[in-house]
Amino acid sequence: MSHYIGILTAGGDTPGLNAAIRAIGKAALAHDMQVIGFRDGFRGLMSNRTVRLDRNALSGILAVGGTILGTSRDKPHKMPVGNKTMDMTDVLYENYRNHHLDALVCLGGGGTQKNAYRLAERGFNIVTLPKTIDNDVARTDVTFGFDTAMTIATDAIDRLHTTAHSHHRIIVVEVMGHNAGWLTLGAGVAGGADVVLIPEIPYDVAKVAGAIRARSRAGKAFSIVAVAEGAIAAEHAPSLIEASEQAEAAETKAERKQGRKRLAELEVAHVGNTLRLSQQLEELTALESRVTILGHLQRGGTPSAADRLLATRLGTACTELIRRQEYGIMVAARGEGHEAVPLEAVVGRRKLVPLDHPWIVTARAVGTSFGD
Repeated sequence: MSHYIGILTAGGDTPGLNAAIRAIGKAALAHDMQVIGFRDGFRGLMSNRTVRLDRNALSGILAVGGTILGTSRDKPHKMPVGNKTMDMTDVLYENYRNHHLDALVCLGGGGTQKNAYRLAERGFNIVTLPKTIDNDVARTDVTFGFDTAMTIATDAIDRLHTTAHSHHRIIVVEVMGHNAGWLTLGAGVAGGADVVLIPEIPYDVAKVAGAIRARSRAGKAFSIVAVAEGAIAAEHAPSLIEASEQAEAAETKAERKQGRKRLAELEVAHVGNTLRLSQQLEELTALESRVTILGHLQRGGTPSAADRLLATRLGTACTELIRRQEYGIMVAARGEGHEAVPLEAVVGRRKLVPLDHPWIVTARAVGTSFGD
């Protein structure tokens, strides 16, 4: 009897997605399993837009960035349809059944893991893979896409050193990562940033300025500040923490909605104000300050060797788990191997940088300031 696997990629595009698709598909085809791709995430499953992932379709995509399937951020239970937002889970399930799928593989970050878990609760046989440049998916050592993005951000910091040195400037580099500091921390340490500001460590702008002035007194005429888009000034941290705790503790759906709205408003007001930080540093240090926002540049291009290897490892492991009929799981990276982690242990959690993480210890040891 033939077995059928469906694959979709959801959320933001990430280097390594095509390597994972290729690995799942080629391993499945080697066991006479049929593979169907759904275009543009969960929306493609809803609208039944498919592509057959045969050997020709999987050929030559290992080193290609983005995703050959396309992606979207649409959620099955909140799908925009016309001018309405509707729960389309039943439609997705009907298409899932019509294609005789034995399993649906969802490649994505935290939001995708949550949406996939909801489908698993509705009867879908689900297996997920963790991808995001943020590296914040819980219960996996690392996510594919992270290494490539960190390499790109590090290269940018390397290049900014020369212009900062030439013009005796402060260069403030904003790095992606949402509310986790992995990308900024890794690139900051690897690129030799003098200051690294991450969401996990609220910063005092006066202490950041003090560190820069100390460099000036020591004869260093420039400084590189790597700041995460979700970095928080210490003065605003208490209100954000309080709002987050209240949203989590809300008992009714209406209270949760209101709590999340307040938290979002506070985040807009206090998180990601890199331009304001640059202006403050210029005023406090009397040094010219310039901002570089890397943005989506970090998500594009050819995946690194490490990400291709990781995506291939997890992709082939995914196919083997499907052959063993293990569902409702995420294929996590664990050392040089993998682990099947129940989705309920993943959703609703975010992997943040521990304050005693070796990267932080290392950075402090070489004199990097965290603004605390």
